[in-house]
Parts: sequence; C-alpha cells; structure tokens
Amino acid sequence: MELWITLSIAAAAFQTLRFMLQKHLSMGALSAGGATLARFFYSVPFIVALALGYLALGGAGVPEYTPMFWLYAVVGGLTQILATWCVVALFAERNFAVGITFKKTEVVQTAVVGLVILGDRVSLLAVGAIMLGLVGVLLLSDTPGLQGRWWRRFGSRATVLGLASGAFFAVSAVGYRGATLEIASDDPLLRAALALCVVTVLQTIGLSLWLLWREPGQLGRVIAARRTAVWMGLTGMAGSLCWFTAFTLENAALVFAVGQVEVIFSLFAAVLFFGERITAREGMGITLVTLSVIAVVAFR
Repeated sequence: MELWITLSIAAAAFQTLRFMLQKHLSMGALSAGGATLARFFYSVPFIVALALGYLALGGAGVPEYTPMFWLYAVVGGLTQILATWCVVALFAERNFAVGITFKKTEVVQTAVVGLVILGDRVSLLAVGAIMLGLVGVLLLSDTPGLQGRWWRRFGSRATVLGLASGAFFAVSAVGYRGATLEIASDDPLLRAALALCVVTVLQTIGLSLWLLWREPGQLGRVIAARRTAVWMGLTGMAGSLCWFTAFTLENAALVFAVGQVEVIFSLFAAVLFFGERITAREGMGITLVTLSVIAVVAFR
C-alpha cells in the first residue's frame, strides 16, 4: 500500500476521534467557537515541539520558502477555521454521522468549482456522480419538523452548514497543499510539519483574539476544559500531520477520496458512543454521498 493511502486512512481515523471530542464539548462546556478554538489551542504545543524536534534531528535548519507560502497558509488556515466552526455548529442540528457526511461533499464541490472557475472538464460519468451526490444531500437535508416543498430543505440550517463546511474544507486542502509545495525541501514530513506549525499558531492567535472580542468568556472555558480538550489537540495534531504529509505526496482530491472512510468511522462513532440511531433515509443519503464523492474522483 502506498504511503499516502495509509496516511489518508490514518488521518480520517484521527479526525473522527477529534470531531467526537468536539461534539462532546460543544454540547455543554463550549460554544461552537470555543470548541473550534480548543482544537487548535491544544494542538500548538505538540506541533511546535514536533517541528522544532524534527529540525534539530535533521540539523539542516529551516529550508527556504517563497512568499506564496504565506498566502496559501493564511487562506488554508482561515478556511479551515470556518469549516470546523460549521461542522461543530452542525452537530447541534443533526446527528454525528450525518454531520460528517455533509462535510464529505468537499470532494464533489471541488469538482464543481474546478469546472466553473478553472474550466477543468469532467466526464459524463463524473457529472452523473455529482448528480448522485445531490440526491444524497437532498435525503440528508430532510430536517425533522421542516414543512413545505422539497426545495426548502436546501435552505435549512443543517444543509447550509454542511455544504459550507465542505466548501471551506475543499479550499483549505488546496491551500495547504500549495503551502507545502512552496517549501524547498525533498522531505515530505519536514514540509508538512513546518507548514502545519505555522498555520496552527496563526489559527490559534487569530481565533483567540476573535473570541476575546465576540465571546469574552469562551477563552476561559477553553482553558477550563483542558482535561478533555488536550486529547482533542493531540488527535487534531496527528490527523492534520497525516493530511499535510499526504498532500505533499499526492493530489488533494485523491487524498480526500481515500479519506471517505471517515464516513464509515463516523457511523460506528454515532451508534457506539453517542447512542444515535441512523434512519433508513439517512443511511441511504450517507451511502449515496459516499458513492458520489468516490465516483467523482474516479471518473473526473
């Protein structure tokens, strides 16, 4: 098995664990913003130690990088914050597995944006896969208690948050891959560790300042929740390092395609840890979206 495939599967597993912890914290101790900050806040010590330690072991010093590195890093970091915030907020609307599946529309959205913005052509099979994904999203967007015509489902809060998270994660992945490619090194782990270190520090500072302004009490609650949140930071760091390293080795769309196993992991988490039940309609929607994102990459 190629290294990037192993890393993608590991990243999906770590990310599922991290979202489980974020859901737990967002259901009581922290707001959506606080739970999002905790993910970055408690990752910083691990990531900085890893990057500095790896540099010290290598003894070669910090490699050169282009000015574009900062643009990619800032865009990737900002969109990841927005994406994570959307996912945490989504957990209050729908169950865990459905929330993760909404997020997984990131692959489909990447194909659509590439066609509209860059003129990237896709095959008829890929168009069919995108339509299959839209059907799956329609099934998932049938929020309980929402009355009216079927198209109103796309305007529900759960659907908007889910699709927005997928779009932000798609932009974030491209930004992170671009940032790692702007570092002049042949070592994929070094490039991933340095990019991840810079991005996470910037995210922590920026989001902390935002919450101090908009939600003054949340920073204190993030610190108070350290016994649980520190594990979120550790799993977040491990998952991000796997994603970043995989992005240095392979196209982000292919990495995301393998990462669709996260949907399966989330199903186990929803049933075994949160005691949630997946309805037949939601199960069908999850299946269609999963098949869609895999097919888009396979037939693009």
